[in-house]
Amino acid sequence: MSEAPVNDHQRAHLQPPPDWLQPLLGRLGTARTEDFTQLRTPEHGGRESAVLVLLGEDAVTGPDVLVLQRAATLRNHAGQPAFPGGAADPEDADVAATALREANEEVGLDPASVTLLAQLPRLWIPVSEFVVTPVLAWWHAPHPVHSREPAEVAHVARLPIAELVEPENRVRVRHSSGWEGPAFFVRGMLIWGFTAGVLAALLEMGGWSRPWSSGRLVDLPPVGAWPAPSAGTDDVDESALR
Repeated sequence: MSEAPVNDHQRAHLQPPPDWLQPLLGRLGTARTEDFTQLRTPEHGGRESAVLVLLGEDAVTGPDVLVLQRAATLRNHAGQPAFPGGAADPEDADVAATALREANEEVGLDPASVTLLAQLPRLWIPVSEFVVTPVLAWWHAPHPVHSREPAEVAHVARLPIAELVEPENRVRVRHSSGWEGPAFFVRGMLIWGFTAGVLAALLEMGGWSRPWSSGRLVDLPPVGAWPAPSAGTDDVDESALR
């Protein structure tokens, strides 16, 4: 794992991350691919991409992470909550540039409001054949964000870490293919797959995770069963998970 490079413009806006982030940053120094997934990243092939794991802090709800919910009509990962991000463009200087550009295009994130912290290991997503580099960042100057293209992004939310680690909000999901993995039910969003796997690993590394019943296994609802909620509301009934 290596630190994410920054350009002169971003360097002028660097802000030191808060104390609560320090345990995570220290642990990332020894992070391996196996800490995030059991899938081996191929040495060749796959489409290079990046996502922005943007951690911020709200005066009322405390530390949080920015996620979006993809539109249900997309070809890949339809209706699925995810970190902002996407495939690299030839003009992108590096994976950090890809993550910031995609976040700007998807939710209007101002790159100057972000302090880049680290790059996580490259991770393989077989279903879309993406090789994804998560880029960890500190949102030192939060501002309003929203979907800039409803045909691609249905909803944007800042999810409090305190709610993600709440034992009642954690489950394991089972895909129709037989695949099983961690998931979170927070503010009307069911977060699973790649995003949930990265979140679960980071919560453990940061020392934020709380004991929960990993035996709570539910079948993954079909695409379209989870409409995008209004910001800050829980308008999807959790009983649908049972």
